[in-house]
Order: sequence, then C-alpha cells, then structure tokens
Amino acid sequence: MEQPIEATPGEPWHSRADWFQRCLWRNYFNEETGIMNQWVPRDFIPSDDNFYYWWQAHVIDVLVDAYERTQDPVYAERIRSLSCSLRAYNGGTFLHNYYDDMEWTALALLRAYLATGKEEYKAAVQELWADIRTAWNDHYGGGMAWKKDQTDYKNTPANAPAAILAARLYGLFREEEDLEWAVRIYAWNKKHLVDPATGFVWDGINRLGDGGIDYDWEFTYCQGVFLGAGLELYRVTMEPQYAQDAIRTAEACFDRLCHPESLMLPDEGIDDTGLFKGILIRYLVQLGQQFPEQQRIREVILANAACLWEQGIDAEWGLCGPSWEQQPETPVQLSVQLSGLMLLEGAAALHL
Repeated sequence: MEQPIEATPGEPWHSRADWFQRCLWRNYFNEETGIMNQWVPRDFIPSDDNFYYWWQAHVIDVLVDAYERTQDPVYAERIRSLSCSLRAYNGGTFLHNYYDDMEWTALALLRAYLATGKEEYKAAVQELWADIRTAWNDHYGGGMAWKKDQTDYKNTPANAPAAILAARLYGLFREEEDLEWAVRIYAWNKKHLVDPATGFVWDGINRLGDGGIDYDWEFTYCQGVFLGAGLELYRVTMEPQYAQDAIRTAEACFDRLCHPESLMLPDEGIDDTGLFKGILIRYLVQLGQQFPEQQRIREVILANAACLWEQGIDAEWGLCGPSWEQQPETPVQLSVQLSGLMLLEGAAALHL
C-alpha cells in the first residue's frame, strides 16, 4: 500500500473533504482498468467478487462534488478519464441490465455535463434516459422495473432516482415529456411504497414474486432518493406538496433511523448497503440548502460528520468503515469509503 496521507486536526470541512478525496484516489484508483478497485488493500479481492457498476457512478459523482467546490481541473480530467474507462470496462457502453445502475450513471454524467459543459456527457445521458424509460410497465399499476430480467419487481431504488433524473432533465431542457415522466414515476412511488401515516419509504414490492412489500427493509437509501425526488419536483414545479413530502420523509427518517441522542445514522454493513448513508446525505444536503430553516437536517449531517472525523477515520491510511462511530477494519470496500466521502463533502457544502 502507498505511503499514508496524514490528516490535520482542526481543518475546516473543505480541507477535510480535499484530504479524503486524495485518499480515495490514492487508495482505490487502478491505473490498469482506469476505474476504482472495489477493495483496499488491493490484494484482497474475493474470488466471487461481483463488478458493482453503480459504485463507479458514485465515484464520478464525488469527483463532480470536488470539481464544483474547487474548480481544480485535475478533477475534471479524472471525471473524463474515469467515465471513459467505465464505459470501456462495461463492454463499450453505459447501458446495463439494472435500471437503477443506469439511473445513477445518468445522474452523475448529467452533473458532469453541467459542471464542465462537455457534450459527450449530455449525449451519454440522453442514451441512458432513452433506455431507462423502457423500465416502465403495467405490473402493479406502473412504476419502473428494477432490472430488465425481472420486470415485475418494482422498488424505490429504481423509481425515485428516475424521477430525480426526469425532473432535472426537464429543468434543464424544458421538454414537457420529461416532466410528465417525473410526475408519473414519483406518484407511483408515493402511492405504493410510502407509508401514508408517516412518510417513511419502503424498499420494494414483489421481490419474491408474492406481491409482498418489504416492510422490514428500512434503509437510509430509500428515504434519501424519495426526498430527493420530491425536492427536485418542487424546484421545477414550485408545488408545495412536493416540498412537504420531502421534509416529512426526512423527519420520518430521523425519527426511525437516527439515534435519538447522538443523531448518528446506523451501520448498514458492506456491499451495496455500504453506499446507502452517503446517498441519503447527498439529498439531505440539498434539502437543507433549499430550506435552511429546517435546522434538524443540518444538525444530523454535522453530528455524523463530526463523529466520523473524530472517531471513524483511520487517519494514517485515510479509510472509513460502515460505522461512522468506529475505526475501520480492513479490508474496506469502495462503497463504504464513498459514503464517508459524501458525508465530508456534504459538511463542506453546508459551510460554503
């Protein structure tokens, strides 16, 4: 492993985010593949390890975070290089069997387009969005399928990010069809997978082919993407119900998933779930920026960031674990590291 990068106590959040960005690149970037390794140490690769395409999309997203914050051209070059390498590694295309994976890639590349103005990102988003729209079908009254070979399983991870994407596309290019998609997808998600009594968001319906809803899957991810969809629709329509939905879901998330005293978010483990808290933080930051009077949002984000910085980071190697309250144990997955970086970037965004 490379020589360690030392953390500096007392640094402001933007400096902490810069340091953790450097740690991500140094620890995980693979020069041979052009994308990120999924584990650190690098020699720890399980023989049956899956290729998690959507994790790389979130790498692009955090690089955009850094570029927007710093305007450092190094980050713009890394976005370009990694996106090209991801396309090549995925078989020469951004298209994929999993609709939610494509949605995350499209969201990241759309941000890259806005940040850099490069038309190649816009073209990739348009290609992805055309394919993503094929996810909609009549099983359970509509909604976006999770993946192409299981079209009767519908979940929040495939629907809420699609609504965010459609709403953002409408906000940028004013194609009415995109707004119609955003409204329709959001309405299906709210009707079928949101608790009407509390605003808490459930994961999916018919995963096992029995028509059941996974009420016991209480994930930070689902809260984050649904409130993100509500916020995005509010921004493009200014209809207050969308904002009310988003704030209500945030409150339900805090009440059910945060520790009542410390405000810490739960340890959700590794693999895909290792990314969940970071995604929640991303959309909570946006909600807090839109509605700064919602002080609880800021309190939760900064409480988690302070705890991660003080207790949860290996300062020698620049790694974090799935618990933001404890030192990480190696090996550390990319998904988990990305969540920690999203948290530090979120704290930096709140202090700009």
